[in-house]
Amino acid sequence: MTLTHLNAQGEAHMVDVGAKPDAQREAEAEAIVEMSAEAYQALVSGNLKKGDALGVARIAGIMAAKRTSDLIPLCHPLPLTHVEVVVTPQPVESGARGTVRINARVACVGKTGVEMEALTAASIAALTVYDMVKGLDRSALIRQVRLIAKRGGKSGEWTAAER
Repeated sequence: MTLTHLNAQGEAHMVDVGAKPDAQREAEAEAIVEMSAEAYQALVSGNLKKGDALGVARIAGIMAAKRTSDLIPLCHPLPLTHVEVVVTPQPVESGARGTVRINARVACVGKTGVEMEALTAASIAALTVYDMVKGLDRSALIRQVRLIAKRGGKSGEWTAAER
């Protein structure tokens, strides 16, 4: 198997995508943040010292998608056509730890996919939720960040087996 991110000398390099045709591409990623019931209640009621965690995390995720190529060295800059980040508190039973689900959807018309942009958006939104609640719960946990689906380009459509 040949790794396309290695040059003839075995060094990491940016893959040349110049000959690839532009195509509509989309990707969806998610992250889950878990926290104490106290932190969760403050988050959903809007009573955190730092303010509206859900809104701040949403904007942070959008900004992150737009800056992905600045953060990941071998990632191509892409002309994004759409970024949507949804930050949703999940219903919890009394006394249970609270959970926030973050879903990021990114689209572009370009020569390479937007998986990294969707994953970066979900990751940064999750880190932002953590930052907003850490004053109440230093044990808050980012449980997962994962790719849910991708569409477009030569590889077609892919969806995670478990959603």
